[in-house]
Amino acid sequence: MIGITLTADQIRNAPREVRQWIEHEVMAGLGIAAVQPPAPPPQAAHLVACSVEEAQAILAHIEGVLPAVNVFFELGRPVVSYGQPAVMAFRLLDIMYHTRLQNVGQVMACLQLINQALAETRRDPSARFCDFDEAGHCLIPPQTQQSIAALWQKMVASHQAAEGANFAPAA
Repeated sequence: MIGITLTADQIRNAPREVRQWIEHEVMAGLGIAAVQPPAPPPQAAHLVACSVEEAQAILAHIEGVLPAVNVFFELGRPVVSYGQPAVMAFRLLDIMYHTRLQNVGQVMACLQLINQALAETRRDPSARFCDFDEAGHCLIPPQTQQSIAALWQKMVASHQAAEGANFAPAA
């Protein structure tokens, strides 16, 4: 057996296929089953970028399902983008961990609910909020990530303003 030590920079700068192979080997070594990508979407489906207003409408559709809300806001985190056109890639395992869901199937169910909410919001059954790759990533357009982050900041600012108004001294 031969061992190789790689730095984080070497892994980060490695070609995509090498990073995927390393991830697969680590997962196999830890006994974690590889995530099977969902069936490819129909050819008519297309990934769309969401505005802040659309993100707010999606949130209104899913607000009664707390895990889906958590997954939705997880997609507002900054991550690496790649490809042409550029997409933001979120590891499904990271989403599962950060949202404290029990398995990737629960993450996928939440993402499916979000996809349905977008299709209803746009009145376009072929519109997709997110897509997936064979390496277990959820893919969204950078504008969608930015819109979710902006919506989060707007909600935090609104909450802080409301808290400030509640604690304002009486005149």
